[in-house]
Amino acid sequence: MGSFDLRHSSSFKGGSEIFLRNVFENILKTYLRKNPTAKTIWELVQSLDNEKICYDHFTFRTLKVDGYGIDSLSSFFMDYGYKIGGGLDFPNKKLRILWFSPPDVHVPNDGHGLGNGPLPRLVIAEVLVDELSPESQGIIRKYLKPEGGKQAVLSSILGSLIWEKPTWTDFKQLAKESEFAAWTLIHGYTMNHLAFAGFKLNSDGEILKVSQDGLLFQVSSISERLPATFADGVTEIIPASYIEFTQRQVLPEFKDVPHDEIKEFHRREAFELDNANHVMKGTRFTTKF
Repeated sequence: MGSFDLRHSSSFKGGSEIFLRNVFENILKTYLRKNPTAKTIWELVQSLDNEKICYDHFTFRTLKVDGYGIDSLSSFFMDYGYKIGGGLDFPNKKLRILWFSPPDVHVPNDGHGLGNGPLPRLVIAEVLVDELSPESQGIIRKYLKPEGGKQAVLSSILGSLIWEKPTWTDFKQLAKESEFAAWTLIHGYTMNHLAFAGFKLNSDGEILKVSQDGLLFQVSSISERLPATFADGVTEIIPASYIEFTQRQVLPEFKDVPHDEIKEFHRREAFELDNANHVMKGTRFTTKF
């Protein structure tokens, strides 16, 4: 992967942590409002162990064209202390992902959730639009007007598209080449999925994806299929968002740290290409249009 060219962050000042947490709370509320099955799972998790719930990461999708790519979202969060942690490239999918580590904040021993728990990592993907076919590029550019990506965070909070809703014809045509791009064109900056942390996952079987070093476990649901009405009046069932569970094992050098003293920096960081590729299949289209 080439050098990271996104601008760097400033540190927390005054009440900015409270503001940032409120932004996340509202992004989460919109995600749950738009995804009934994810909300049901979220509520079940809350009812089982609310005081231990933490979020490993929040994931978003973007289109790299005219200011709508990763930077349209990341610049806001980097102003509040987030830093680039690393990246993954998927050449066959014409896709790039960057993940961002949260700023250091004080987390009390009983801290949990978005209120006073660890801040989530951010995972932001972008479709490399310039590498798509001319036809697909034309469809995307028809809707995404220059400079509109400046309102990306507000769009994520509201769950509203910045651009005009696409027609079913355009969506269907784009999905033939890139389901990822088609999903983003209709859902915009709405959170693609969240990942819970703090649960012990069973590594038996093939559903759970385990990193090569054996320290990162991930399992996800398949996205709910929900009706979407397109600009030309057509209503079709398409993939929405999904939910994930992530377990980060304690790094070998910290294996002797008492369990009740384990912090985030004691655990495995980053993401794995094979795991990410599997998790992204959560929004795959089961029907070819």
